[in-house]
Amino acid sequence: MNKAELVAAMADQAGLSKKDTENALKAFTDVVSNELKKGGKIQLVGFGTFEVSERAAREGRNPQSGAPMKIAASKAPKFKAGKALKDLVNA
Repeated sequence: MNKAELVAAMADQAGLSKKDTENALKAFTDVVSNELKKGGKIQLVGFGTFEVSERAAREGRNPQSGAPMKIAASKAPKFKAGKALKDLVNA
């Protein structure tokens, strides 16, 4: 499902216009992005949690030459599904 299909499905389910639904989806993604950028987390009970995961610096290898190289520490967004969502998917 791409963004346009998601907007259409959400608009149909909520009884809203596609324009209003697209604005709501954009607002949701903006709020989640800004909160994760600040290092916070968003918990939606029954659905899941959006949070930032810390990746430590480590040593890797260049796949072409096999030479060792440093991989810098970084942060990555992470989503952990809630119990209700897991149960729904596994049913």
